[in-house]
Amino acid sequence: MRRITRIATVGIASAALALSATACGGKSSSDSSSENGGKVAIAYDIGGRGDQSFNDAAYAGLVKAEKDLGVDGTEAEPTEGEGDPDKVQRLTELARAGNNPVIGVGFAYAPAIAEVAPKFPKTTFGLIDDTSKTGKNIANMVFNEEQGSYLAGVAAAKVTKTNTVGFIGGVETPLIKKFEAGYVQGVKDTKANVNVKVQYLTQPPDFGGFSKPDLGKAAAQGQLDAGADVIYAAAGLAGSGSIEATSKAGKWAIGVDSDQYNQKGLAAYKNAILTSVTKDVSGAVFNVIKSVEDGKPQSGEIRYGLEQNGVGLAASNPAYTKLTDVTAAVDKAKAAIIAGTIKVKTAP
Repeated sequence: MRRITRIATVGIASAALALSATACGGKSSSDSSSENGGKVAIAYDIGGRGDQSFNDAAYAGLVKAEKDLGVDGTEAEPTEGEGDPDKVQRLTELARAGNNPVIGVGFAYAPAIAEVAPKFPKTTFGLIDDTSKTGKNIANMVFNEEQGSYLAGVAAAKVTKTNTVGFIGGVETPLIKKFEAGYVQGVKDTKANVNVKVQYLTQPPDFGGFSKPDLGKAAAQGQLDAGADVIYAAAGLAGSGSIEATSKAGKWAIGVDSDQYNQKGLAAYKNAILTSVTKDVSGAVFNVIKSVEDGKPQSGEIRYGLEQNGVGLAASNPAYTKLTDVTAAVDKAKAAIIAGTIKVKTAP
C-alpha cells in the first residue's frame, strides 16, 4: 500500500536533513493499482496544508492521483519568511529523490522552478498560478480567477441589504488583484450603487497575509463595522479568520479556491458561507500527474476558465440554492462570460 509522506523544510542550512525526516505519514490509498504508479511530489505555498483553501485543493489532487493512479506522493511544507534559496533546495531534493512531477503550489515558486528545472530535464515541474517562468519541462497551470470572482460579485450585489460589501486580499499581488477586479466588476455591473470596501492584509515582500487568520479576522471586523454584510476574502489561511468574523456577525461570507462550505475546519461557520469561488487546483494537479504517468507530460500554459469548469461558483449551501433570483443572475452572467458578451477585467 502506497502512502503520502509529509515532509517539512526548516531553512536552507538544514533542508537536506529535514527532507530525509519523513516521519509523518499522510492519507493512505486504496490497494488498487498501488504497484503501478511512480513517485510524485508537491511543495506547498504559504500557509501549508490545512489552510482549508488553496493548498488543501492541491492536496486533494494528490490524494486522487494516489488513489486512481497508484502514485507514491510526497508533500513538502514551507516555512514562514523563507526565501528563494529555501525553495530551490526543497525542489532540488524532491527532484533528486526521483519524484516526477514536482509541483510548486503558487506563484512564489516561479523563480525556484526556473532555476531547478533546467538541471532535471527529464522531470516535469508543475507551477501553479504563474506563467512568467517557462521551459520545455515546466507546466504552467493558470486560472481565470477574475471570471469566478465576477460571479461572486453578482451574488454579493444581489444579497446585500446594506449596499456595502467587502473584499479582503491576502497580499497585494497581480494575482490577487485579479480576484478584486472581477469581484468589483460583478458587483457594479449588477448594482451600480453598491459600495465595495477593499483591503489588503500585507504588501510584498511580506506574504504573511496568506497565513495569519487573525489578520483576516481583524480586517473583516473592520468592514463589518463599516456596514458590509457580504465579505469575499482571497487570502488563503487568513481567509478563515474573515469567515469566522463574518459568521459571528450573522452576515454572509464568500469563500475562495476550495468549496469552503464543505471544509471540515470551517464547519462551525459553514452556514454563513453563501458560496465559494472555486479553482480546480485539484484537477490541475491530478492532470499533470496523469500526463506524466501516461508518458505525455504537460508543458507550457494550461489555462482553466469558466468554459472548462476550471473556475466557478459553488452551490453547496442550501441557503444559496434557495435564492433562485441570485442563482438565475449568476447563471446568466456565467453564460455571458463564456459567450464573450461580458469581458471581465484582470486588473482594477
